[in-house]
Amino acid sequence: MSSALLAIGRRRTTAERRRDRERDIIRATRGLFDERGTIDAQIDDIAKRVGINKALIYRHFAGKEELFALTLVDYLGELDERLSQTDNPRRTPLNRLRRLSEVFVDFCLEYPAFADCAMSLLRRTGEELFGEITEPVMTKLGTAMATALERIAAILKAGQRSGVFDEVDTDYLANHLYTQTLGSLHMARVGLIVSSGQPGHPVVHHADVATVRATAITATLATAVGRKALPKRSSRAGEKS
Repeated sequence: MSSALLAIGRRRTTAERRRDRERDIIRATRGLFDERGTIDAQIDDIAKRVGINKALIYRHFAGKEELFALTLVDYLGELDERLSQTDNPRRTPLNRLRRLSEVFVDFCLEYPAFADCAMSLLRRTGEELFGEITEPVMTKLGTAMATALERIAAILKAGQRSGVFDEVDTDYLANHLYTQTLGSLHMARVGLIVSSGQPGHPVVHHADVATVRATAITATLATAVGRKALPKRSSRAGEKS
């Protein structure tokens, strides 16, 4: 075998080892997320779980935000697999959306760190993200999000064609429903709701997870139906609404 072919073989092996190491780091990060949450998952702990020096992590990832973004990509990949296995085009659009909403909500409840990680990135501006995450990783993240969102957008389009859902831009609405659900599930994550008691003495209650789940799913369906659920206004001039 020529020296050139040997060199190519060595480069390929090095690239494979690098990809394997990156997968190990992402797998360890997700494991810590699921055990402790995103706040308590530190780079030192991730490195220990993989069995490497933490300096090696920064050879593979630009920083903590980039590692978290790729971990979110891993979550989104699993979520999309579940959505794909569940969706049935033979169902009515309303039932399709309900079923996918149930899967999404249950995924968030099963993996609270997924919702935390997703919300932490949504709170950042685009300028901040591009300052901390390299373009190839941003592309991976955007592709993973778009794949899941396109499933929702396709159902919204079907519902609009059948006259069930509101005539709103489906790409926008899919993104809105994604963000809306993540925000709703934060209540289950916190586990608390506040109401008024005596003046100056608010009352804190436990948030029932089943109620949060049902409300989040209902909110998705209600938002998709939108103005279709409102009574039609009379066109007669001068009539007050």
